[in-house]
Amino acid sequence: MKLATTAAVVTGAASGLGEATARHFAKHGAQVTLLDRDAERGQAVAREIGARFVETDVTDEASVKAAIATAKEQMNGITAAVNCAGIVYGIKTVGRDGPHPLAPFSRTLDVNLVGTFNVARLAAEAMAENDPELDGARGVIINTASIAAFDGQKGQTAYAASKGGVVAMCLPMARDLAQTGVRVMTIAPGIFMTPMLAGLSDEIQAELAADVPCPRRLGDPEEFAQLAGFIVEAGYLNGEVIRIDGALRMR
Repeated sequence: MKLATTAAVVTGAASGLGEATARHFAKHGAQVTLLDRDAERGQAVAREIGARFVETDVTDEASVKAAIATAKEQMNGITAAVNCAGIVYGIKTVGRDGPHPLAPFSRTLDVNLVGTFNVARLAAEAMAENDPELDGARGVIINTASIAAFDGQKGQTAYAASKGGVVAMCLPMARDLAQTGVRVMTIAPGIFMTPMLAGLSDEIQAELAADVPCPRRLGDPEEFAQLAGFIVEAGYLNGEVIRIDGALRMR
């Protein structure tokens, strides 16, 4: 596969890693459909890069089915799906206010894990209808985990659990979809300069960057996007999780 001939859906594409991925893919000639709940921002980004936008709730089956169907029709098929939609809470298992509320824990798993699976399964169904390439390839799914899946810190129980689930389903999903010619890869980013971190003070950003061995800085979303683009084009990559974190191992 080549980015220039790729038809991709990207979730969480109105900001952060998803937006960077959509921009990178479009810049290199791919057709892109942005999926996000933020219609105003999503439409604006789509207009800027010459892409399409579909308002989507990744946790809702009907919403994702409609989005995949629309993207498939508008792009005449789907060959790549990049899952970047996600949320995070910082709550300890037991804190000053008592035990971790169940609702945010469930919500985190619903968006980060169930939402990822929801999009992946429906995108894979669409990819299965593609004409195969010479090696049988029909598409690729790229899911986003986090190094918190391995090095979760205090207050990250829900987030780490959700991202650990994304890591755990990479290989079995790749095995499930092997006969259809659909690859599955997972990226586990470290600390990236997303809108959430951009709102922190320069001092806090510097403290976070100081923990990264090399290069001693926060990740640029464009670097995540470049890796996603490489995965699309490197057809022998399958069933694996790639960390992109500057060798950071969180304390």
